[in-house]
Amino acid sequence: MLEKPKSWINSLKLDVLAVYFVARDPSVNWGLKLLALATAAYVFSPIDLIPDCIPIVGYLDELILVPTAIWMILKLTPETVLARCRLEAKRQFAENGPVLISGSAIVVIIWVLFGFSLWWWFMGVDGL
Repeated sequence: MLEKPKSWINSLKLDVLAVYFVARDPSVNWGLKLLALATAAYVFSPIDLIPDCIPIVGYLDELILVPTAIWMILKLTPETVLARCRLEAKRQFAENGPVLISGSAIVVIIWVLFGFSLWWWFMGVDGL
């Protein structure tokens, strides 16, 4: 009973990592690369744009927006590039498991810098 959802979730994890590799592929155009990078960063980020504590609306990004973005990226990516990126994702999972510490650290650093710049900007505006 739980095997089908489990396999779907595992394939989704691999596709998210494949999307990250699509963003890094030099043969992909810059528009798709930007969409893939933004989607992968959002999925791997510990911070949500819509907090999950907000009833119903908080989960809409995980249930609708993220899968839709991943689906679009997978459909727009050329088959040869997608096959290569999925193979790289499987290799990455086999070697390191699902956690990419360096990628997670980069995402956290970006969010901290973004938060600091917002704080600095608001403090500058208040000081005028």
